[in-house]
Amino acid sequence: MPQNALFLTVVDALLDESQPFPARFLHRFSDLEPDELKKLTKAWSQVSPRRKHTLLEDLEDLAETDTLTSFDDMARSLLADADPQVRARAIRLLWESEDVKLAPVYLDILDNDEAVEVRAAAANALGQFVYLGELEKIPAELHLKIEDQLLAAATSAKEPLLRRRALESLGYSGREEVIPLIEAAYREKDPDWKVSALFAMGRSSDERWKKQVLSQLHAPSEDVRSEAIHAAGELELESARSVLLDLLEDEEDLEVRHELIWALSRIGGEGVRPKLEELFELEEDDELADFIEESLDTLSFTEDMGGFSLFDVDPEVDFIEEDPDEEKE
Repeated sequence: MPQNALFLTVVDALLDESQPFPARFLHRFSDLEPDELKKLTKAWSQVSPRRKHTLLEDLEDLAETDTLTSFDDMARSLLADADPQVRARAIRLLWESEDVKLAPVYLDILDNDEAVEVRAAAANALGQFVYLGELEKIPAELHLKIEDQLLAAATSAKEPLLRRRALESLGYSGREEVIPLIEAAYREKDPDWKVSALFAMGRSSDERWKKQVLSQLHAPSEDVRSEAIHAAGELELESARSVLLDLLEDEEDLEVRHELIWALSRIGGEGVRPKLEELFELEEDDELADFIEESLDTLSFTEDMGGFSLFDVDPEVDFIEEDPDEEKE
């Protein structure tokens, strides 16, 4: 069957709401050809909101599990959709995109969209460009503009969700103004704010947050505990290793166990490989076994780094390779 005819079958299935949408068709929304995108756009208005939301949620899940898929073309076409849930999910589908052309679009959404969930999604997506700016991979002027607008949202937005998402994206920033914002969020009694503070700490590559992260590894809130564990992994805190290994013995929550395994794979060191290999041998769930195997691969990379730490390098120091032919005095 020709490709165009096959995609018409996919569109027809999407429109037939008397039947669940076949999961086998989800991959067909990846890397759409221009003609296919035109057919989908034409039919989109006839699809019910519930069907749209379910489809986009399924595509989000697929994008997380299958890194070879790309729904960027479809997602871009939905950024101006009339349905705020569709707009927010479209932004989330673009979460890995490094296309600098998206940054001004997100900035416009951040300032002007009517729905807070969409503005929050844009604030979240801008974190990717803050990170790229720190690596000098986008124009400095754009990087500064993104940071300025996120700082404005983090300090002045009425909606707590929007302020929190802006703060999380600013975790990547080296701006001095970010530090007191993280400190203030961490001091909040609301666990959601503490989660956002820990999220930003993990992104910061800054050892100044070591004490705060370690102090929350036994937090009663699963969300706070999970984020502290993730931050410990992001910051590669060796002092967290023994605590994380102990937590792994008793932790029953599946999401928290995932974070423990991932964090330990980033930290490495004594006792980590034997523990992960033991878990892999005993695990009967194929999906979790795959996750542990991926974590063992991450651990191998960590070990190959030979103990090199995020904090071993002084960013103020320029490394100059010595010319082997230059005479030494």
